[in-house]
Amino acid sequence: QVQLVEAGGGLVQAGGSLRLSCAASGSIFSVNSMGWYRQAPGKQRELVAAITSGGSITYAASVKGRFTISRDNAKNTVYLQMNSLKPEDTAVYYCKGRIVVVTTAAYEYDYWGQGTQVTVSS
Repeated sequence: QVQLVEAGGGLVQAGGSLRLSCAASGSIFSVNSMGWYRQAPGKQRELVAAITSGGSITYAASVKGRFTISRDNAKNTVYLQMNSLKPEDTAVYYCKGRIVVVTTAAYEYDYWGQGTQVTVSS
């Protein structure tokens, strides 16, 4: 059983900052990539940022230069520092982890957190 628990969402004014965190726990053998996605009302879920276990990072063009993703491998935790927030950043933010678990063999699965609401007022 693997769980991803997010924290740090909330309401902030445009131009403000928030920091999200996501901790993976449970029967984890290893954590490969971790990432943040978001879904605004009426829109599809989209990638915001992702980071591999080796530290390679990908950002959506819309957040590059404003958001920073990082991870603590020892804690199986990923962070998203969001600065210069805009109303269009308003969405539910989801954490995803590509995690290897071992039962009879090693299997890699994608696990999702429950989501955390980020609301940016103008």
